[in-house]
Amino acid sequence: MPPKKRTPQNKEIKQNVTSSDNVKSPSKNSDDSVVSTPKHRDKEVDFVSLCKDLQVTNSLCNHAWSIWKKVSESTEKMPDTNKKMWAACLFVAGIDMDVLSPNFTEVQKAAGLNVKQFLEVMRNLDVNIDIISSKVNSAVSKLEKKYDVSLALYQRFEKIWKDIYTEPSEPESTELFSSIWTMFILAKGRFLQMEDDLVISFQLLICVLEFFIKRSSPSLIKPLYSAKMTPTRSSRRNQGKAKPRPPEANEPLLEVICRENECNLDEVKNVYETVFSPFLESSGFSKSQDLPKFEELSAKFEEVSVKTKDFDGRLFLNGEEKCSQEKTDIGHVESTPKKSVFAEEFNPAILQTPVRATLYSVQQLRVSLTSASDQPSDTLMTYFKNCTVNPTEEVVKRVKCLGELFSQAFAQVVSPGCSGLGNQRFALGVRLYYRVMESMLKSEEKRLSVHNFSKLLNDSTFHTSLLACSLEVVMATYGSGLATETDLSFPWLLSVLQLHSFHFYKVIESFIKAEPSLHRDMVKHLERCEHMIIESIAWKTDSPLFELLQQAGEEGRLETAEPPASLHQPPQHSHTAADLYLSPVRPSRPLPPVQDRSPPTTAQPPSASAQASAQASRPPRSNSLGHFYKKLYRVAYLRLKMLCTRLLSDHAELEPIIWTLLQHTLKDEYELLRDRHLDQLLMSAMYAICKVKFVDLRFKTIVTAYKELPNTNQETFKHVLISEGKYDSIIVFYNMVFMQRLKTNILQYASSRLPTLSPIPHIPRSPYKYPNSPLRVPGSSNVYVSPMKSCASPMTPRSRILISLGESFGNSERFQRINEMVKSSEWTLKRRADGAGGPKPLKRLRFDTEGQDEPDGSKPSGGSALIQKLTEMNSTRSRMQEQKMKEEAESARVEVPNGVEKHE
Repeated sequence: MPPKKRTPQNKEIKQNVTSSDNVKSPSKNSDDSVVSTPKHRDKEVDFVSLCKDLQVTNSLCNHAWSIWKKVSESTEKMPDTNKKMWAACLFVAGIDMDVLSPNFTEVQKAAGLNVKQFLEVMRNLDVNIDIISSKVNSAVSKLEKKYDVSLALYQRFEKIWKDIYTEPSEPESTELFSSIWTMFILAKGRFLQMEDDLVISFQLLICVLEFFIKRSSPSLIKPLYSAKMTPTRSSRRNQGKAKPRPPEANEPLLEVICRENECNLDEVKNVYETVFSPFLESSGFSKSQDLPKFEELSAKFEEVSVKTKDFDGRLFLNGEEKCSQEKTDIGHVESTPKKSVFAEEFNPAILQTPVRATLYSVQQLRVSLTSASDQPSDTLMTYFKNCTVNPTEEVVKRVKCLGELFSQAFAQVVSPGCSGLGNQRFALGVRLYYRVMESMLKSEEKRLSVHNFSKLLNDSTFHTSLLACSLEVVMATYGSGLATETDLSFPWLLSVLQLHSFHFYKVIESFIKAEPSLHRDMVKHLERCEHMIIESIAWKTDSPLFELLQQAGEEGRLETAEPPASLHQPPQHSHTAADLYLSPVRPSRPLPPVQDRSPPTTAQPPSASAQASAQASRPPRSNSLGHFYKKLYRVAYLRLKMLCTRLLSDHAELEPIIWTLLQHTLKDEYELLRDRHLDQLLMSAMYAICKVKFVDLRFKTIVTAYKELPNTNQETFKHVLISEGKYDSIIVFYNMVFMQRLKTNILQYASSRLPTLSPIPHIPRSPYKYPNSPLRVPGSSNVYVSPMKSCASPMTPRSRILISLGESFGNSERFQRINEMVKSSEWTLKRRADGAGGPKPLKRLRFDTEGQDEPDGSKPSGGSALIQKLTEMNSTRSRMQEQKMKEEAESARVEVPNGVEKHE
């Protein structure tokens, strides 16, 4: 157990509310003076009293009261008590006015809430579109991210404490525990510009632990760590010298801590040298071998925290704050049900906490890239040499140049001394870049039967896009523990590499197909990046997408971007990155004829030779525009479908009308998307059709439902471009821009005789196959067979036959029904196969492999792979039935060679 929370006398966190850094002193302007009751007789007495307690200025008091009035007028019933809402209004007003008083912890404690509760109260203020500004939303989101990271780190620190320290006396234990945590948040606040990076923050915590362990009494440290507590060479070398060298880590001790916490030693050493050592020197802690006192650390921390509006990280040390009560609410990386002891045995890497999840993901990425090289392989060099112009020199030069840009930008965001960490992450990205490039070229060679990829491999944009995609996977892996965005999140990388998002988009699908070892979460992340590009990023003013659209319009090909009728068909997604980058061009594939959009005349149609000449003179066009619009329509309709389900379930006839208007806007009025978001047009189209059809649907209602959709941002409806440099809410955009541009088109839907409607597409499916996806057992509705994942520890005979059914079973009848269903499916398939001469059983199962030769050289017939899997299942069914009577079934998913899994 960690030590009891520190609550000694006079140790409560000091806020220095009278500090000159925190409160503006009275001035000649009475609005800048501290609140006085006579000036605020129009306000409630308790509100004025709260303002006086927090020593806010008259102007801040007035602004907070105006926010409160808007909230109270917009809501019939207040979600919280007045005092809590008043406190939230005061903090929001302080952000709006850029004043430091009152700070977050002061207001939070005045409201009588913990951090998470107070953040929720501030969210509840946003009951109308125009009450809370984008600036406030951004600040509150940043606070919430920092809190989530701090809470995850504190929970991890509690566990590490129990692993390292013995049980010292209570006062000594509390002092030591509090000192370690306070030094960590002090160092993080002073030397990390981006405090919401979970991995770097945890690595800094490891450094602080090393500092305290090697200075603690060996009797307080468990043997695993105390054995490494020998004086470092730097401490001997520094003795008797006037100018000591910068403090160095005890590497054996640091290595043990890193190993026990699954942390990369090289990265931690880099953090120690570039972040932690400078902190120790600047704070004066490197001059003494004694442990710093909590009071000293706390005083230094107050000097930093009093100048910010952040929450106070020392709140975790105060038991009365109950800041750690949301342990089960933070960072659900995977909804992992309880597992049996035997499940734990064969799958030890259970992702339960954000820190553990992130470190595990990083470790898996590093392991997968162990065999990859940071230089082009021999196979790649062969492809390079086959090119008409060998791209080797340019490829290597480009990687070096982009690496320098990346490390510099990384250090600017994280910390000036962290360029080395940026280099380490970039190196991982380069390894993945070369490996995926080789895989893509092998696939293209097989697909096209060509060996010369000169045009593609000499395309700088292609290489930059592929490298960017590899780096994005690395960056997302390091930030995978918490579902929050940081300053390094996409699309930060695009600005660093000076890459247009439209070019980055073109490589995503091929990248996923070329890297089968990509984790499911990373596939989802890249798919989300693709959606972000389609929704808004690709529509920036400088995007090459507009040039393609203009060319297509001039050539009369704009309508062919995506015929709506094709949306009824499953997506084929046959285009590869090579197709989208115009190389190589299929020699036997004729260009489609261009439709003439001009009015019909009596002139004779051009001869066949004239048509052929025109086609020959026209340069080959890219498939990228049609490919992009295909996905744009699918994303747009999926969003529309979700909103209609929530808001217009009683008016299903309106959905095809809204879709027709939206599809027309995207195709013929695409300029409305310039520097805007797809969802802004979607919500406007929904409101417009409801308006002309006399359906009572207010924009506020649409926005409220929109906020509940996945991956939405309040900036979308609060910060909409109206005209050059001017932004306002989506309501203003509708009135001043959308309706003005589309008024004629909108009014035609008011008639009972509707224009031709665009076909309603099916709900889109993701084109990406996630690795190890379960396969449905024929004849069943909810039984799937999943291939076994690789595991770090060898499996035992007992663990090999474990099964999971997604729920607790009270008796054996449910197992029996599953077995009978599987058995029935087996014999049905066997009878089908016997008539066609079934293949020989495989010695081992092959999953997700099509068209592979069998041991006897015959090709597998349809369904043979599944027959083999079910045959193997039947051979172990009897053992599974015996096992089920001995083990208590748990609600968990365990993937095994013959596992049966229930999906509701």
